[in-house]
Amino acid sequence: MKILAVSDEIVGYLYSPMVREQFPDIELILSCGDLPYYYLEYLVSMLDVRCYFVRGNHSAKTEYGVEGARKYPWGAVDLHRRGVTDPSGLLLAGLEGSLRYNLGPHQYTQADYWSYVFELVPHLLFNKGKYGRYLDIFITHAPPWKVHDEEDLPHQGIKAFRWLIRVFKPGYFLHGHIHVYRNDTVTRSLVDSTVVENVYRYKKLTVTIPQKPSGSTDGEQ
Repeated sequence: MKILAVSDEIVGYLYSPMVREQFPDIELILSCGDLPYYYLEYLVSMLDVRCYFVRGNHSAKTEYGVEGARKYPWGAVDLHRRGVTDPSGLLLAGLEGSLRYNLGPHQYTQADYWSYVFELVPHLLFNKGKYGRYLDIFITHAPPWKVHDEEDLPHQGIKAFRWLIRVFKPGYFLHGHIHVYRNDTVTRSLVDSTVVENVYRYKKLTVTIPQKPSGSTDGEQ
């Protein structure tokens, strides 16, 4: 499956009709935060694919446009504190924001993140029983603890994410938040069996959807 993952910064040629020429085979959009709703709406309308998103620490709670106020991008699904099964069969979940460093929105403590991760556990166990695996892609804004993160409080990683990776072994962990200014910056790491990818600006990913085990059944979760 071809996935366009975006985060943090508007890219000019993505926010133009060129996006159809550059990415004619994209089947899914994943947003890891700090992007305006109108940008995600544009990508959804131009590529005509599904989109899942989480908010970043700089995301506004409400965005105002010609159609008035709205709290989410039209045509996209908020994954914060949720797990979903995409129609393609991909198992997705997500958490928004970063560590709390001021009174801005979408900021949480390490303890908050532990609580949110534990809230996802029943859904992940359900996935394991039904599909034979816990999770395919976990999307967040902040990185895991000591993976692609930085020393200052706003950009420190989340400790609960390392536990989730170790226990539930998602195929991919996608995050943003850490801006990349040097070509030698590490943006892709293997943590246990999980590929952790910083998708700052954008990344095109090819993901193989695991086959459901024999005896599994389809249906809504």
